[in-house]
Amino acid sequence: MELTAKQRHRAINQVTLWGVFVNLVLSVAKLAGGFFGQSQALIADGLHSLSDLASDAMVFVAAKHASEDADEEHPYGHARFETIATVALAVLLVIVGIGIAYDAVLSLVTDEPLAKPDMFTLWIAAFSILSNEGLYHYTKFVGHRIRSNLLLANAWHHRSDAVSSIVVLVGIAGTQFNMSKLDAYAAIIVAVMIARIGFKLGYDSVQELVDASLEPELVEKIRQKILSHEGVRHLHMLRTRRLGHYAHVDVHILVEPRLSVSEGHHISETVEKMLKESFDTINDVTVHIDPEDDEQEARSMHLPLRSEVISALKQEWSTLPELKDIDDITLHYLTGEISVEACMPLEKVADLELTKDLQTRFSQVSTRIPSVGRAILRFH
Repeated sequence: MELTAKQRHRAINQVTLWGVFVNLVLSVAKLAGGFFGQSQALIADGLHSLSDLASDAMVFVAAKHASEDADEEHPYGHARFETIATVALAVLLVIVGIGIAYDAVLSLVTDEPLAKPDMFTLWIAAFSILSNEGLYHYTKFVGHRIRSNLLLANAWHHRSDAVSSIVVLVGIAGTQFNMSKLDAYAAIIVAVMIARIGFKLGYDSVQELVDASLEPELVEKIRQKILSHEGVRHLHMLRTRRLGHYAHVDVHILVEPRLSVSEGHHISETVEKMLKESFDTINDVTVHIDPEDDEQEARSMHLPLRSEVISALKQEWSTLPELKDIDDITLHYLTGEISVEACMPLEKVADLELTKDLQTRFSQVSTRIPSVGRAILRFH
């Protein structure tokens, strides 16, 4: 079942509040444990947890704005506030990865002696690993359920904390066995992983901000779904884009040229309904109805509008008083010319021979009005 913007907002807030609580507890535990247990690595990890509170605040603000309804200034809604925050979190992940790698390489090329932390600091680091890994899985689960890249980015931020705590754990354990360099090698591997995830999330979000198309496989499924709809002869100019966790589709569909306006509109409405029901991510569809393929050239663009055509037709009919009873005129703008279909009551005509004569004379207006390709008179 599709969640509303308010429901998504509540879900994001609930997850983020848990993150705030856990990070606050871990920050205090790490800073206190590092100070009393003489572990510089644990103190640094505590400061890292404190910085996570800033990212949680960013998620709160972005989720609040993203849940707001569309307004005059933002007619498409506020979903991209979430996307922008995802980019910011992705950049933060990349910076965290680079920072971890830098510290690790620095420790490999220097031979500074390390203080030997107390054993209880190992338990604090282990508690941090379990807590952040639990937050990662919980946040990732909710992020997938509500299709929120912002939560997925924050989930990986929690995992980066778990990984940094693993590095601290290995480092502290290494000092107990005179193998202090172990944490540096582990840190480099982890740093690459974190930076890669950050780059991937950032790249996907930037693609959304520049209105990149949906995945080719999904676009092809959308194309085939539209072509399978009754009344659609062909399609072109199929354009897609993401807007937050939703997707928008614009398409031109080719229908039978002489359909009524209402039938063409009905086809467009049913195509829109079908796409929304068939694809969970699609929430906005714009269907343009074409009577002919205008992808290469709008061949009828130069033709006059209805008022000008009717005026010219009435001038031509002025010599035929019988045509004053025409009660319906339909114009078809096709293949670069106008086809005129007119109707009048049969009861207004004296005899059958006159109907044939009127039809013949009516069709001749196409030879005198340049924009008219053919003219047909019908009786009802």
